[in-house]
Amino acid sequence: MEFPEELKYSKEHVWLRIEGNRAVVGITDFAQEELGTIAAVELPEEGDQVEQEDSMGSIEARKTVAELYAPITGTVLAVNDEALDTPSLLNDDPYDGGWLLELELEDRDELKALMSADDYADYVEDKEV
Repeated sequence: MEFPEELKYSKEHVWLRIEGNRAVVGITDFAQEELGTIAAVELPEEGDQVEQEDSMGSIEARKTVAELYAPITGTVLAVNDEALDTPSLLNDDPYDGGWLLELELEDRDELKALMSADDYADYVEDKEV
């Protein structure tokens, strides 16, 4: 499994790429592998406000529906329409083409609750045992 070093990770298997005052958000390679073939994605709309650790949508796979939890508080600046139209992008390219949304970063202190790539790798290793 791949966990790019430049990203931050949540315990809910969501990644963030910080770009100035914006955060691009997606699900991790571990999450897409655990879910299996992703069939549908439900996301908030541009302009919606999300709160850290609150539900911000869902991902439907063949056998389950998983809630998506916001890794930070922010306003939705963009939604990846391509991922909505072609949910398999989350399986095929979770860190690039399969990004989900872009949030305006409101409180940089919330980033302290997230994990580095090494910490996240250790976290999921414990989940696989």
